[in-house]
Amino acid sequence: MPEFAQYVNHGASLVTPNVVEKLLRHLPLWKAEFTQIHAPKYPHLVNQLEFLANAVEDFAEGAYKDLPYTAFAAAVFALTYAHKKYDFIPDMLPDWGRADDSSVVRAALIQNEKAFAKYAEAHKITWSKITSQP
Repeated sequence: MPEFAQYVNHGASLVTPNVVEKLLRHLPLWKAEFTQIHAPKYPHLVNQLEFLANAVEDFAEGAYKDLPYTAFAAAVFALTYAHKKYDFIPDMLPDWGRADDSSVVRAALIQNEKAFAKYAEAHKITWSKITSQP
């Protein structure tokens, strides 16, 4: 997992206002696409992606200002990575296609657990339902 944490940190460091602007334009469609993910080996992935998408939207719109920028950037990177169809493990591979997506998302959540748990509490979301498990 340390490799994924480093990968997320590096990816988050490359998040610019332009990257955020592009993500926000596409995020409604991506959220709909995320709900269609069928990944029984990663049962929390869809909820985790929805959670990160909502946190990104709320921060970008100024509706939630307590999210540290590092957590925001990690979430932006994780969402962008999960949206890619061809990444370390192509999404179309049965059973394992979402393993890398899940690992990137979990790394973003784990590294910023306090910030995201605080966001969840502020929005009356049960953090244990989001969880940092696969």
